[in-house]
Amino acid sequence: MTEPTLLSGRGLGLNFGAIIALAEVDVDLWPGEILAVVGESGSGKTTLLNVLSGRQAPDTGVVWYRDPDCRLHDAHAMPAPALRTLHRSDWGFVHQDPRQNLRMAVSAGGNVGERLMAQGARHYGDIRTAALDWLAQVEIDADRIDHLPRTFSGGMLQRLQIARTLVTHPRLVFMDEPTGGLDVSVQARLLDLIRSLVARLRIAVVLVTHDIAVARLLAHRIAVMQRGRVVETGLTDQVLDDPRHPYTQLLVSSVLNA
Repeated sequence: MTEPTLLSGRGLGLNFGAIIALAEVDVDLWPGEILAVVGESGSGKTTLLNVLSGRQAPDTGVVWYRDPDCRLHDAHAMPAPALRTLHRSDWGFVHQDPRQNLRMAVSAGGNVGERLMAQGARHYGDIRTAALDWLAQVEIDADRIDHLPRTFSGGMLQRLQIARTLVTHPRLVFMDEPTGGLDVSVQARLLDLIRSLVARLRIAVVLVTHDIAVARLLAHRIAVMQRGRVVETGLTDQVLDDPRHPYTQLLVSSVLNA
């Protein structure tokens, strides 16, 4: 990579009592890159996502973010209002359960428009036009714009969450098991959508998944976690086709033998 990193974590450590959640984790993300963080339940991957996104402070280490003017910021030293602004603009978050990010009593169009309004948009016509455009981009019919999310299927809810997240054109999106809990056909359609949107918009993504197939399909690079440590990292195909660490070999073989 020749351009500077967008996000970097150095020496990240975090304990929950006697439990080591993160230990000496270093991670880098470049603009437009998708980094998949994989591992079994309890490996620390979601904790790492929360630390990198500023939602959980580490005990040790630092998370550096490079803004559009190429200035570096310590994500955990930022004032709370500045971090909230960053989460509403340059950063986005896609949860496994879209209900964590959507307002279920607000229309589909309202959910998308709210993020624009949080950035200062006030013209109703422009907001509605942007909402319609993004509903189309995530393959939700325009006639559903005034429908409440509770009338949507699981796959539609996830697509609506993606529209709400991407409407402000963030540079960096954190995704936590975005296809978890969906049936296989819905997963495949959603993965194709995520891949095309991220490539077209050149968004950097930190993707947490337990599914090796999802990582192979979406990610440029992969970081394998075990017991709070990154035990192997590299280009996705290289790591998955020729795993070096015994734990990575076990993960890959479990998929092949499934």
